[in-house]
Amino acid sequence: MNHTLRGMDYLVFLIYFIIVAGYGYYIYKKKKKATTDSKDFFLAEGSLTWWAIGASLIASNISAEQFIGMSGNGFNIGLAISTYEWMAAATLIVVAVFFLPIYLKNKIYTMPQFLEKRYNQTVATIMAVFWLLLYVVVNLTSILYLGALAITTISGINFYVCMVGLAVFAIIITLGGMKVIGYTDVIQVFFLILGGLATTYLALQLVSRQFGSEGVLNGFKLMTQHANDHFHMIIHKENPKYLDLPGLSVLVGGMWIVNLNYWGCNQYITQRALGADLKTARNGLLFAGFLKLLMPIIVVLPGIAAYVLWKEGQFQTEMLKDGSLNADNAYPVLLNLLPTGLKGLSFAALTAAVVASLAGKANSISTIFTLDIYKKIFNKEADEKKIVNVGRAAVVVTMLIAIVISNFLGIDKKGGFQFIQEYTGFVSPGVFAMFALGFFWKRTTSSAALFAMIGGLLLSFFFKFLPGFTDLSFLYNSGWAILNPDSGVYEMAFLDRMGLVFVICVIGMIIITLADPKSANNPKGLAIDATMFKPSVGFTVGAVLICGILMALYTVYW
Repeated sequence: MNHTLRGMDYLVFLIYFIIVAGYGYYIYKKKKKATTDSKDFFLAEGSLTWWAIGASLIASNISAEQFIGMSGNGFNIGLAISTYEWMAAATLIVVAVFFLPIYLKNKIYTMPQFLEKRYNQTVATIMAVFWLLLYVVVNLTSILYLGALAITTISGINFYVCMVGLAVFAIIITLGGMKVIGYTDVIQVFFLILGGLATTYLALQLVSRQFGSEGVLNGFKLMTQHANDHFHMIIHKENPKYLDLPGLSVLVGGMWIVNLNYWGCNQYITQRALGADLKTARNGLLFAGFLKLLMPIIVVLPGIAAYVLWKEGQFQTEMLKDGSLNADNAYPVLLNLLPTGLKGLSFAALTAAVVASLAGKANSISTIFTLDIYKKIFNKEADEKKIVNVGRAAVVVTMLIAIVISNFLGIDKKGGFQFIQEYTGFVSPGVFAMFALGFFWKRTTSSAALFAMIGGLLLSFFFKFLPGFTDLSFLYNSGWAILNPDSGVYEMAFLDRMGLVFVICVIGMIIITLADPKSANNPKGLAIDATMFKPSVGFTVGAVLICGILMALYTVYW
């Protein structure tokens, strides 16, 4: 494989860098209010258009763990891994209709602020600290590490040079505030999609030529014929990958908790919409939903194509790592086959995905630390300029921490996508239960919220490690436990475990709340007006179209 970039590749990448940096600087100079106004710096209040919000959501969400990790899952599992992307499209509609009106009506700018307003300062502070740890140690670090690993594999540039370069590029964008991030994300998404489609085009052409044909449509048809087992959205119990995607749970179980918590209760994501009016924010999420439908073409199909080619005897050496087959090599292998120029474009696309995610995550970390910890605990009298400066300092410090600790977490051994899903999955059920009941049940108390927060975490660990000291084989026939082919132990599937913990948290919260006589007149309950959930006609048409496309996709590839 060619692990180097040529002059034309560097030229294409330089053009990308100049466009993003130049446009970011233009937005920064044009909207200099962000240098002194904290709401403008952290939220770009009233400045982002619907298309900027939608593009920023996707740019922040899609990173190296999707390009590398989901392509690897495409190689191993197939199209079924697309459920993370396609179910997200449906989830964005739910969040736009039911969650956004509550946030905007109550002038919520951060997730800890919501918890303080709905419950109390203790709940908010505990979760703020926890979110900071999760965002820095798991999310920011894994994005930076995987991004650098992917780029060094493609370009041959030293790993640590790639890591520092990505961090510096992201810091430059982040220091301009959310407005700069939001509008440069539009360009990032353009390069992400264009470069991603170039790689998919190459992959399908390679499959087509492998069987003596031509054209991407023929390539796709040949893939469905020669890897038919990779084109089923619902995995059966006998499949060794059932533990990763347990059958119908991807439609009616834990996958909803994963997505609703990520898209609706996550500072990193919701921050893009919290500075806009309801109509603009909803249209932004709808636009992101349509982009989500496109993502599997970019990040999953190349992995399936690599699998078909590998079965036919291609990439036998390139797909190895330490002597064993490593599915995460699928995307870099394909990128290294791109012709000069197109390789530079795909290199820019991958860089755009990583930098946009880093910038968005760093801004969210900065927002929570500055507004929910620094201003409320350490310096309640801080003026706007001081708050913005502290926010910028937090960006630099957290990026340095991510660089230092990234090598010590074993991200490459676990696999980036699984690393993020596993560690965030320990808290998602309890956090989502806390938010969901806080939204729609006025009686819910702070004691119930604390139970969900702490109890949900402990229950997740308990069910995760339960197979280590007891035999769960008796649960096999009921579908709650599956034999892990690697360990030989009966385990509960990740998504099923999340669903079970969520149900227990909700039941516990209801019992704790009803046991408190004061909950009947809970002054912390949010005012909800049914009319606030009514979407516009245009949004409704778009939402129905997305749902129709999803139904068609799941019907065809069931």
